[in-house]
Amino acid sequence: MSEPLVDRHLLEKLERLTLHWQKSFAGLVGGHNMSRFAGPGQEFLDHRSFHQGDDLRAVNWRAYMRFEKLFLKMFQIEPRVPVRMLLDVSASMTAGAAKDEPTKFDYARRLAAALVYIGLVRLDSIVIQPFSAKLLDPLLASGGRHRFQPAENYLRTLKAGGRTDYFEAARMYLTSYPQRGLTVIISDFLDDADCFHPLQYMADFGHELLLIHVWGSEDRIPSEDGELMLVDAESGAEVRMAVDEAAREAYTAAFDNHAAELRKLALRNGGRYAGLPASMSIEEALFGPLAIIEKTA
Repeated sequence: MSEPLVDRHLLEKLERLTLHWQKSFAGLVGGHNMSRFAGPGQEFLDHRSFHQGDDLRAVNWRAYMRFEKLFLKMFQIEPRVPVRMLLDVSASMTAGAAKDEPTKFDYARRLAAALVYIGLVRLDSIVIQPFSAKLLDPLLASGGRHRFQPAENYLRTLKAGGRTDYFEAARMYLTSYPQRGLTVIISDFLDDADCFHPLQYMADFGHELLLIHVWGSEDRIPSEDGELMLVDAESGAEVRMAVDEAAREAYTAAFDNHAAELRKLALRNGGRYAGLPASMSIEEALFGPLAIIEKTA
């Protein structure tokens, strides 16, 4: 991939977006996103009664002169919530693409680059954490938009390969990142074992999950007919299969059920899910189905 992951025209449009999260994480301050917790900040939230030991500088003296009672002014804090992006770099990310679309791996890298840029514009710090059978060497992207190039270079150097192991990746993730935060996972969520229980473990530990499900056209609707030899991109296992209209419909129904279960898991844990075919442009994905961003005023 010699061209930039995100062209300058799209970067200019991304200036209007910001990453956001559903949950409030107590004790995390800084950055440019609003929390629902009270604390020092710029936007007024509410009043509460004054208690011994409270900061007198936060007292609303106008209210005291009117009601002869001390009230403390409460402001919304601007939290700096840990944002980590788990990027699937397993071999299955190179399979399933039609002739006229990018591989899931290339699409995921472009999407990851765009999301990192959005975060950097708002002074967020984002850990890019590739994984396959285990966590690979990460990169911390921080310091504002002028630090985008190192992050893009890092994403361009990543290679896809190996099998997927969500159990091991989740175990390493919870050990490496015990502090709760926003966890963005960009993946095809294909694992010979199980991806649902590991994802649930991550949610149970307090991480907010943002599942971005990327698929190729052939992943959802096989285009070939007749006797086919299917080869697993990760294990090399071969399966002979007869594909006709009925088999194609059953395959698509199974895929859609898998996607529906991912969405259900995310929503019941206070997270979000977005399904993106690799044929969809990155711009359309960011300004359309992705619920992980919102326009700024």
